[in-house]
Amino acid sequence: MNDHIAEILVSQEQLQQRIQALAGEIAAAYAGQQPLLISVLKGSIVFLSDLMRALPCPHAIDFMATSSYGAATESSGVVRILKDLDEPIEDRHVLIVEDIIDSGYTLDYLRGLLLARNPASLRIVALLSKPARRQVDVPIDWIGFEIPDKFVVGYGLDFAELYRNLPFIGVLKEELYKA
Repeated sequence: MNDHIAEILVSQEQLQQRIQALAGEIAAAYAGQQPLLISVLKGSIVFLSDLMRALPCPHAIDFMATSSYGAATESSGVVRILKDLDEPIEDRHVLIVEDIIDSGYTLDYLRGLLLARNPASLRIVALLSKPARRQVDVPIDWIGFEIPDKFVVGYGLDFAELYRNLPFIGVLKEELYKA
């Protein structure tokens, strides 16, 4: 599978170092609180898994699933909720855990939906941000890495449900997704 990767953007070691740093910053921001971490499936599950193990503060987790890509490589701009939260978030401190912020449409929609449910606070941590692709300005509290406008896979991110298991963030060879 590694022969499908044009380049490694973020190594396994860089990922783990940055997640440790993010966990420290997040724990400080939630001192004395028990945040609810909401993973946006499927892409953020690996990030959530490592982040929650690194967080020294007590916290809970829940999951949402959205779709704005379908089988495409670019967002359609139309967001659908495929799986909603299991528990109410009213008066809870909520942290959205996102894998990548590209156009911003999905996160903007999700943020509005969750704010309408009256959480005590709502913050966002994203492993990756592609500012060159941003169409909607979304306030992001923590960003792991800013990356260039390249199609990336690995560490939970996929193309056609493949490559999520790679331990790094890599650029998929163009001929594989533009075929």
